[in-house]
Amino acid sequence: MELEDINTITVLGAGNMGHGIAEVAAMAGYDVRMRDIKDEFVENGYDQIEWSLNKLAENDRIAADDVEETLDRITPLVDMEEAVADADFVIEAVPEQMEIKKDVYEELESVAPDDAIFATNTSSLSITELSEVTERPERFCGMHFFNPPVRMQLVEVISGAHTDEGVLDVTEALAEDMGKSPVRVHKDSPGFIVNRVLVPLMNEACWLVHEGEATIEEVDSTTKYAMGLPMGSFELGDQVGNDVSYHVLEYMHEVLGDAYEPCPLLEEKVENEELGKKTGKGFYDYEDGEGAQIPSDQQSDLVEARLVASMANEVAKLIGDDVAPPESIDEATQLGAGFPDGPVTVVDEYGIEEALETLEEAYEETRHERYEPADYLRERSEAGGFYEAAGGDGAETADFDAIRVEHPGEMVGEIVIDRPHRMNTISDQVLEELSEAIDRLEADADVRAILLTGEGDRAFSAGADVQSMAGSGADPLEAVELSKLGQSTFGKLESCDLPVVAGIDGYALGGGMELATCADVRVASERSEFGQPELNLGLLPGWGGTQRLANVIGEGRAKEIILTADRYDAEAMADYGFVSEVVPNDELDERAFELAADLAAGPPIATKFVKRAMLAGRHDTDAGLEYESAAFGQLMATDDLMEGITAFMGDQEPEFEGK
Repeated sequence: MELEDINTITVLGAGNMGHGIAEVAAMAGYDVRMRDIKDEFVENGYDQIEWSLNKLAENDRIAADDVEETLDRITPLVDMEEAVADADFVIEAVPEQMEIKKDVYEELESVAPDDAIFATNTSSLSITELSEVTERPERFCGMHFFNPPVRMQLVEVISGAHTDEGVLDVTEALAEDMGKSPVRVHKDSPGFIVNRVLVPLMNEACWLVHEGEATIEEVDSTTKYAMGLPMGSFELGDQVGNDVSYHVLEYMHEVLGDAYEPCPLLEEKVENEELGKKTGKGFYDYEDGEGAQIPSDQQSDLVEARLVASMANEVAKLIGDDVAPPESIDEATQLGAGFPDGPVTVVDEYGIEEALETLEEAYEETRHERYEPADYLRERSEAGGFYEAAGGDGAETADFDAIRVEHPGEMVGEIVIDRPHRMNTISDQVLEELSEAIDRLEADADVRAILLTGEGDRAFSAGADVQSMAGSGADPLEAVELSKLGQSTFGKLESCDLPVVAGIDGYALGGGMELATCADVRVASERSEFGQPELNLGLLPGWGGTQRLANVIGEGRAKEIILTADRYDAEAMADYGFVSEVVPNDELDERAFELAADLAAGPPIATKFVKRAMLAGRHDTDAGLEYESAAFGQLMATDDLMEGITAFMGDQEPEFEGK
């Protein structure tokens, strides 16, 4: 079966995951049959989809007309035979219990078309064991979406022991057609990638508190602010549901052994029905209290060492057992768990030898199997890191981690902010890498223009990385240094000799808008949104926004945008003179590159002098005029001038060489 053969998708289950997957499939243009065991379940699921689509339309993420068209493609059903009669692809999303799923597959097998592919949305259960209930184990795989499916990019595509390679290929293609980012899991192993890293990490956090090594505040402060993860460990547990983490651990414990023994503290929470946000209380109180109030100044070196060591051991097991390579592990945890850097990169940067030493010391002290180092971890420790051994382009060898530098042709160098899992927010690492990238492109004789973009279509950049700002915000001096770093980097972009085009797709907010302000030309997609929301946080634009925006659109408009902290659509920003051109969403990439290529084809010496003269005259017109006249004289003696005149006289396109 090829992707073009899939027209009808059946989703079994209308709960949070089921109706979310059905919505994603219908938005991608597929006819969807959403089935559950009771009318009230499917009706509630359908209502939730309608609510979600309307919210997307309110936020201009989809067109208003798309709401009804998408709903029309979804048929809620209770009868299994009717639901799968013409199904090309079936995605099962029923409760995460092996026996319930097996019962569903026995019924499904008896009525589904022979050529339909079965995919389970299980987050940890055995793909192989489920597939063997059916008569088509070779046409059975895992297709694990993350909650909520409409927003989360990751889909883990998991091979069972019998899965045909072509089935995995078409499942990945289907996920991509739904606008998702599939990551292949090559071997059926409990927890797959993301949960295999996250759940033992949360369990280790519980053990640290249970054994009196740390407090909940110390663990979450370390996780969020020292390690830079999007949530504290206990905060995340409450968000996911402590019962969910516990049941995944129970399954891992059963299959993989005592290294995955659930901590008694977690078991106690589940027994007391303190499951987290959904019950109003977990490790934090969400009813009478204020929820997760995590201090930014209670980091613990011991906690960080133990948590990094836990990740190192799980990563080693995943790679060593051929479940997934380092690149896939990093990508999956970034997309599925919001890690700023993947765990493989985190361990390599922290020091794999130090992680191994932490495990060895803890194992010697406790003799608990969770601390017993994996053989592959020892092997990679001797080599100095994970990435070098795997032959990848990861932390050991990559020039950049938070951005990409590409050369798409036509003398254009493209800088891509590559943090789609974090809405391309700007951290100190982004600033440092951006500064280095500008230097490299300026020094490259084959590059004559810079194109600046953000990965994905959700955000050019949604602003500063709040985690990194919060971590430094506790110390005013560190915050000042962060501001100066941003001002310096953005100033380098603004003043570089190469013309800069910003291709803006999605959100350009806060620091993201400040970055776009430094470009010479800005082109935006219709769905883009702009704004300087810093005043809503009690801040001000700290990376040059209070100065540069007024230079582009005038002081009155700049004050309006900064002081109101409102959002503005692309057309409004074009009216204000900030955006040069607004194009349809699907034409943004092509048009932005075209503009950059046009500028790259211009006379490089004259372009450089134009930019320098305008900067010189920004606050001192006489200085700008003086520079302008000097530059005019120098340009009269260049070969480019003669090339331009000759081409003009001959009605041809000039080929400037920068001489």
